[in-house]
Amino acid sequence: MDAKPRLAVFCSGNGSNFEAIAAAVKKNKLRARIACLVCDKPGARAVERAHRYQVPVVLVNPKLFSSRKDYEKFIVRVLRNQGVEVVILAGFMRILTPHFIRAYQGKILNIHPSYLPQFKGAHAIRDAYEAGVRETGVTVHLVTEDVDTGPILAQERVKIRPSDTLASLEKRIHAVEHRLYPAAITAFLKSTPFKKIK
Repeated sequence: MDAKPRLAVFCSGNGSNFEAIAAAVKKNKLRARIACLVCDKPGARAVERAHRYQVPVVLVNPKLFSSRKDYEKFIVRVLRNQGVEVVILAGFMRILTPHFIRAYQGKILNIHPSYLPQFKGAHAIRDAYEAGVRETGVTVHLVTEDVDTGPILAQERVKIRPSDTLASLEKRIHAVEHRLYPAAITAFLKSTPFKKIK
């Protein structure tokens, strides 16, 4: 039996953070197994990346369900069947319901492209850039029922240069994410006792 913690990575889009995590797993820098990629968008590039790393894909359209809760109940059943112990949100553009959060309480990680508590929400990089502040950052935190407010696991500041465009700032923030997230997941797994979630 594989003793490594089993992760499910949730993505809605490009999947560059998924790839950073998968690469860290492949190099054994992150001692875990990615049980599956969960995606809510059929055309997402994350699906292509998962195939490249031979990670099973759970592709489920939320519109096929009568409610968000029904959709998440289905996902929770799939994750339990896969023995998933930790959920990693990596650009998953849906707010999870209390039902899902309680099912994996204290075992859901998210990465957010700002130095929380500043610039919460879906457009954090743009909001920081347009606000004219001198720095922003990247935060890895546990997910709670209040959006972008869970306990912080890791943070790193990113200076906003006078020469930055929104695109150049996004590129530098993503580079920090790709380094910080696998390291934060590694630290979390080392500090957390695991038994299969029933």
